[in-house]
Amino acid sequence: MTCSTAGTGALVLAAGKGTRMKSDHPKVLLPILDQPLLYYVLSALEPCRGTGRGKISSVSAVVGHKGEEVSAYLSGSWPSVIPLWQHEQLGTGHAVRIAREWWSGFDNLMVLPGDVPHLQSSTLEALLADHAGSGADCTFLSFSAADPRGYGRVVRSGSAVSIVEDRDATEEQKLISEVNSGIYIFTVSALRPFIDRLDNENAQGEYYLPDLVGLMVRDGRPVNSTIASREAEFRGVNTPEHLWSSGESIRREIVEGHLSRGVRMMDPSSVWIGPAVTIEPDVSIDPFVQIWGKTAIARGSHVGGFSILRNMTLSEGADVVSHAVLSDSRLERGSRAGPFIVLRDGAVLGEDALAGKFVEIKKSVLGKRSKAPHLTYLGDASVGEDTNIGAGTITCNYDGQRKNPTIIGNRCFIGSDTMLVAPVEIEDDAFTAAGSVISRTVPEGALGVARAHQKNIDGWSSRRQRRESKEQ
Repeated sequence: MTCSTAGTGALVLAAGKGTRMKSDHPKVLLPILDQPLLYYVLSALEPCRGTGRGKISSVSAVVGHKGEEVSAYLSGSWPSVIPLWQHEQLGTGHAVRIAREWWSGFDNLMVLPGDVPHLQSSTLEALLADHAGSGADCTFLSFSAADPRGYGRVVRSGSAVSIVEDRDATEEQKLISEVNSGIYIFTVSALRPFIDRLDNENAQGEYYLPDLVGLMVRDGRPVNSTIASREAEFRGVNTPEHLWSSGESIRREIVEGHLSRGVRMMDPSSVWIGPAVTIEPDVSIDPFVQIWGKTAIARGSHVGGFSILRNMTLSEGADVVSHAVLSDSRLERGSRAGPFIVLRDGAVLGEDALAGKFVEIKKSVLGKRSKAPHLTYLGDASVGEDTNIGAGTITCNYDGQRKNPTIIGNRCFIGSDTMLVAPVEIEDDAFTAAGSVISRTVPEGALGVARAHQKNIDGWSSRRQRRESKEQ
């Protein structure tokens, strides 16, 4: 597919297997915190996108090893990113070549790896600006490496610049600390005639992008480099140890960022927060908390220790007591959850509501000022305002084929150990007696009782003791 829109396209190289990771999953989908490796590169590109000069107008990702999984991730999380297939992984130069139909309509093409999670948007913006102002056919990012071994050295001679691979460098050139990052922008009109001149005459039989820069330099085409200030941005992830160390570094940066914006943490070293989480100032977080996904926490809220939140919304003043597992749900203003609670699949605690110890709420609403203090399961239920749910109450919502709704009105009192056999409705101001199995509507203001009458058997205990004595 040829893109007819002028501007700059960005091509992310995400086809590699990552052999050293020793994983069955594509390397770019291995998680750092709660997001795949590829997320961080695409996130760095996002602020650079636009239609003006020096902006990226379209992004594509080259997929290959288990590309169906990578394509599915892009479709679900980054639908504007176009997957392009590299069925044989024959090197970075080959990846650019197979994408030619896509990039041939742009003015410029940025190429970058998909495994550099520390890359910053500001660095890419500087590269875009430098290339736009330099008039070069190729501009690449370089940096000063503390240990340049293994990197291509950036060799300067007057205004000319070239890349010499480590294996080809002289002893003098190996002393150079400025190295190639593997991130480039090519002017498309210059790229077209050179891309087919790449060869694979090397031990790996692959086509490499740095060779493309060498071809341009030898032909006298202008090549420029932008020197980045932070080596850590270009630290790739190639082993499980790299994955761990990158995760720890990013975790620390995220936590420190929230602290600087007014979030309080008793033990920041034990708190894990994902990159897509938003937390307002004046939030308090206890030790050993995990907060993932697109969770949003409003000011004045509290998250208690040993809790795990994913894709949660906490309104102002919400309180997660402790030991809570909460996902895809919402706590309204002043509501309280926990300890030892599970909320999932769209559960909502209304304003000033309480769901307490050993409670699970799934796809249900607990209304304003209503309470389920302990030992309760609410599934596919709607509970009104100012209602009390007694201990041991269960909505029996599954009949073996489908989930059925339970409706509980305002100002109701559900007695302890009530079984609500859905579909069923408890109307406003109604009560249920403790131990009842309710399978029919309880009308407004009524008391629902559904349990066997108590029968006392006199002398039963003594007869039982005599029988057991004879058996011995």
